[in-house]
Amino acid sequence: MEIILRSITGITPGQGVMWLLGGGLIYLAIARKMEPSLLLPMGFGAILRNLPAAEGGGVRLVLEHLFDLGIAGAELFPLLLFIGIGAMIDFQPLLTNPKLMLFGAAAQFGIFFTLGLASALGFPLPDAASIAIIGAADGPTSIFVATQLGSRYLGAIMVAAYSYMALVPMVQPPIIRLLTTPAERRIRMTCRSKPLSRLTRILFPILVTVIVGIVAPEAAALIGFLMFGNLLRECGVLDNLTATARDVLANLITILLGLTIASRMGWEEFLRWDTLMIIGLGLVAFVFDTVGGVLLAKLWNLFLREKINPMIGAAGISAFPMSARVVHKMGLQEDNQNFLLMHAVGVNVSGQIASVIAGGLILALVKSAL
Repeated sequence: MEIILRSITGITPGQGVMWLLGGGLIYLAIARKMEPSLLLPMGFGAILRNLPAAEGGGVRLVLEHLFDLGIAGAELFPLLLFIGIGAMIDFQPLLTNPKLMLFGAAAQFGIFFTLGLASALGFPLPDAASIAIIGAADGPTSIFVATQLGSRYLGAIMVAAYSYMALVPMVQPPIIRLLTTPAERRIRMTCRSKPLSRLTRILFPILVTVIVGIVAPEAAALIGFLMFGNLLRECGVLDNLTATARDVLANLITILLGLTIASRMGWEEFLRWDTLMIIGLGLVAFVFDTVGGVLLAKLWNLFLREKINPMIGAAGISAFPMSARVVHKMGLQEDNQNFLLMHAVGVNVSGQIASVIAGGLILALVKSAL
């Protein structure tokens, strides 16, 4: 059947499946407005990569050049994207309530759980670690770790990491509802934020870079570029550069990254059982990250007089700012006067830092074991 179809149309069934997958990503981007700046180029790139003409070289060669330039060489795209992300992030909600950092740490539980699970399923340690870091819900960190470890499954890991980032509004709410009661979801949290000095906001990215560079040196590049972007934002004298990093640079790199990911979405390397296993394991990591954050909040409530809304623990994954928005929206659905956004954002940005540290620790663990 495949030979007949290919002889008549030049198209294999595998290519047709990837066209459908690409069309599905485009649908999510346009109709559902799920991370359109990323899913649209990914979807279109998947279709482009699987055209019959791509087999001959032209399209494939262009996409391969993008991959070699932006990812395989020096992880240029993930690092540059982190500058833009850093320029978007306001760490004040976290700095005014530092204990929120604990939720960011707890929400990395799924990474280490999935590392053990993937190893038990027979994946070599570098591949198991690369798969596990999908749970960070942080595309640049996933790419960086998988590239550093030379994973054979970089394409599937990239697709899974960015797909789950975009699917946060669909994946997280059922998990949160399963783990919490309506009464818990209606818990109101007072906001005691106070203005921070400019010096504090400037020193924070510098000190975080130094501390992480000492504690988790493998994460120094990621955290350094992220905090450099934040320093641009907070220094107060580089507004034009901040706007460029936040808008122009981040959007441009996101488009290029989406097309680059598509270079690893050829049907012959994507439609395999191990790829499907990786996507499934990525979902496990993502789910258990959410579980870890929510359960820590519930545990903490056993000892607190002023209760915490356990939903904010789910925002500890690194999908900024989607996860914080999901928690805020769920709070309003339970009680239209329950404003959780500032608390959720504080947890969400702590998860951004924690995911980078987790990536560095995973790299150090694997490299020391090899």
